[in-house]
Amino acid sequence: MIQSHKELEVYQIAFKSAMAVFKVSKGYPKEELYSLTDQIRRSSRSVCSNIAEAWRKRRYVAAFVAKLNDAEAEAAETQTWLDFSLACGYLEEGINKKLFGDYDNILGKLVNMINNPDPWLLKR
Repeated sequence: MIQSHKELEVYQIAFKSAMAVFKVSKGYPKEELYSLTDQIRRSSRSVCSNIAEAWRKRRYVAAFVAKLNDAEAEAAETQTWLDFSLACGYLEEGINKKLFGDYDNILGKLVNMINNPDPWLLKR
């Protein structure tokens, strides 16, 4: 039985992916520091934080699903920033494809949890 959000596979993948985003974004130009760099780091980290919040709100299906929806939106936003990174020439195509695929995987797992929340909810 899972005791912590850190044990969720989707959280582990999201955390690893956010760290990969952080690593590659270190190479972005200084003029992007307060725009693209900040945005992609924020959205990628927000996926993890919303999963953690969802886990703590699993007493109530609506609250749990709402936070998972937030995580889903942040994952999609991260994909958008990845596309901008590629288009601006800050990210190699292979790295973009890998990270984009990781976020597709995260999105799929989140949608499955959203569509079937019952196994994750606390029983009263």
